[in-house]
Amino acid sequence: MTEAAVALEQLWSVAGGDPGALEQITLTGADPLLPTDFKIGTAASAVIGAGALAAAELWRHRTARGQSVSVDMRAAVAAFRSERYLRVDGQVPPDPRGEIFGFYRAGDGRWIQLHGAMPHHRDGITSLLGCESTRAAAAAAVEKSEAGQLEDALAAAGLPAGMVRSRAEWWEHAQGQALAALPLLEIVRIGDARPEPAGDGLRPLGGVRVLDLTRVIAGPVCGRTLASYGAEVLLVTAPHLPNMPRLVMDTGLGKLSASLDLRKADDAETLRQLIRGADVFCQSYRPGALARHGLSPEEVARLRPGIVYLAAFGALIALGRRAREGGSYLVRVSLAQTGRWVDALGRVEGRRTPDLTLLAVDDLLAETDTPFGRLRHVAPPARLSETPAFWSRPAVPPGTHAPAWAV
Repeated sequence: MTEAAVALEQLWSVAGGDPGALEQITLTGADPLLPTDFKIGTAASAVIGAGALAAAELWRHRTARGQSVSVDMRAAVAAFRSERYLRVDGQVPPDPRGEIFGFYRAGDGRWIQLHGAMPHHRDGITSLLGCESTRAAAAAAVEKSEAGQLEDALAAAGLPAGMVRSRAEWWEHAQGQALAALPLLEIVRIGDARPEPAGDGLRPLGGVRVLDLTRVIAGPVCGRTLASYGAEVLLVTAPHLPNMPRLVMDTGLGKLSASLDLRKADDAETLRQLIRGADVFCQSYRPGALARHGLSPEEVARLRPGIVYLAAFGALIALGRRAREGGSYLVRVSLAQTGRWVDALGRVEGRRTPDLTLLAVDDLLAETDTPFGRLRHVAPPARLSETPAFWSRPAVPPGTHAPAWAV
């Protein structure tokens, strides 16, 4: 059994998937495929394979027809960093990270990462540092500080940054210890509801409605993944929130896009009406932000008994449980816990591996006409023998559509 297959088996078991389904999937390829010692290809293949297999299982439960699933590691890695390969009318779109994003050496010789991609984060970080919004100015300011003290000051101000630590230092840290006590993934029943079939169309998630209240990368990729298996995904953002155009284009494939301002009573009620017609609710706001608007997991489950609340692979598994057992489900995942899982996969001698260039993934790209221009983008990485993954809608600018379900 390959390392990717072992990692997939672990994910599948944690999520409560049927062990017999693993016989239907084939994973090919091996690390290293990137200039890193982390087994990114193994992780990518396992995660994408789990989502594809869960989609195939939903299809099988609904139609009594099985199908084979395959994921090649090179395609999985390309999908994991798809924004790097995106082209618009042959041109490279603007870098979403901004000028001050990156690693800096502090005055005590330690390193810290500043994550100032969003304008309000950039402005907050440079204000705290007392410098201009350039990399050179940020580097000079960081050099005057101790990394740990700067991390604490930025965290206290609600700004994203992190000091680089050794593995031992991280696991001794309070956050590392808290993560060690948590599972990689939890699917928790949070309400009662009758069993519902997961979809009713010609694709694994045909007929499944997904509300996508996510931004940047991790959450939007969740919605994009569900769309590739046939779900109707409605991205809901707010007109006052900043966006990163490259990521909007890359992760918007397959989605409708609407704008609602939850500070307005009418817009908040519109969202509640959308929830009543949804099957899956994905959100990536900070803890408590949506609860203040009456949209905690429990409150969403009361609005829509049978809802599945949160992320792609776990949502697919939870939809299967809903079809068999009924109920509403909360899917708990954590990017930090995902990082812990990747770390636990071990290391490979990969630092001298050539990077996976645009030319090296040319055969994995597709083209789509969009309002932004003609996009050349990474195609869905998983192969399903009977219901191929694809996006039926182009990426569109935020707020293009009315806040309503299409079907």
